Amino acid sequence: MDGELDRARQTLAEMADAGEPVTAALVAQRAGVSRSWIYSQPELRDQIQQLRSLRADADTVRNTVTRASDDSLRQRLVLAHERISRLREENQQLRDALAHAHGQLRAARLHTEGP
Repeated sequence: MDGELDRARQTLAEMADAGEPVTAALVAQRAGVSRSWIYSQPELRDQIQQLRSLRADADTVRNTVTRASDDSLRQRLVLAHERISRLREENQQLRDALAHAHGQLRAARLHTEGP
């Protein structure tokens, strides 16, 4: 019986180290034991549950970070579009001012050259 427990522990450790999903069924299959035997081992049951909880927590953190990152990128995109709009308006104002200045220069030249 100790051989089964050792195999199950080893299998569980290998799965955890590899970052694989851990379930009683997978541990039982890979260790060559029955699921009912796994469930009858409190130590293994607890370890499986702990690893499943850790993985779920890690997935939640990863999803939160991704969501925050997506939200952050969307916000940066909105701000960039607003900045582009302001710069376009400023460019148009500068073009208008430049055209006005050219008009004044032309009028001044015509006035100084006279008829």
